Amino acid sequence: EADPSLQALESRQEEILKRLYELKSAVDGLSKMIQTPDADFDVTNIIQADEFSPLTTNGADLDLMLGKDYGALKDVVINANPSLPPLSLLVIHSLLCERYKILSAVHTHSSVKSVPENLLKCFGEQTKKKPRHEYQLGFTLIWKDVPKPQMKFSIQTMCPIEGEGNIARFLFSLLGQKYNAVTSTLIDSWVDTALFQLREGSSKERAAVLRSMDAALGRSPWLVGTELTVADVVAWCALRQAGAAGAAPAAVLRWMRCCENLAPFSSVMKLLK
Repeated sequence: EADPSLQALESRQEEILKRLYELKSAVDGLSKMIQTPDADFDVTNIIQADEFSPLTTNGADLDLMLGKDYGALKDVVINANPSLPPLSLLVIHSLLCERYKILSAVHTHSSVKSVPENLLKCFGEQTKKKPRHEYQLGFTLIWKDVPKPQMKFSIQTMCPIEGEGNIARFLFSLLGQKYNAVTSTLIDSWVDTALFQLREGSSKERAAVLRSMDAALGRSPWLVGTELTVADVVAWCALRQAGAAGAAPAAVLRWMRCCENLAPFSSVMKLLK
């Protein structure tokens, strides 16, 4: 008669192998979709099985994610070129303001001759500031002649982050959402596709991305599942900056209206006028 502990071990091993096979199949499918953006790959069931954390958090979470600075305000400083404003970072700034007490500031570097008035006031009219210790996070945007956005930290143990997509991913993570491996991969894919093919790509690449977006948004209200993610933020901004909204399919237009009904997006809409 077989040892019960050995049977349990074999059963556990079979379950692990099954899960690994399922994950490999999902990753293979995602790889196919990334190579051909208009491929018909359905990961709806995988995404629906994901557990989305609510967009709520507190100061203790910032200590966990950024490290604890005793008695000091955590500061992030972003250098960005006004010739191509990182709109996604402005949307995420507004989302962060809904959950944290943020000390916001906009400055102009000497390398830039002039900055449009709307960009100087991209954080809105600043009310009378409180003492620094009453805020949870400092958020400073410096308009500077740089090739791509760069974010630096006051926390010495953290290295700079470069590129709008990478900065957007990091800042959105401060909202506290957590995803499984498949969903995270799909979100990353949409962020890169939006920036490099939708905003900066050829008309053929843009058309292919719009078809992929139309297919995804025909299955769910947002690009990845049932909750707003950084993929939606970056894709909406890229679509607006590319001036491709007029050519968007019906599902994409409906999604754009959903985005614009949210306050963080509507505030950025004013910058585009």
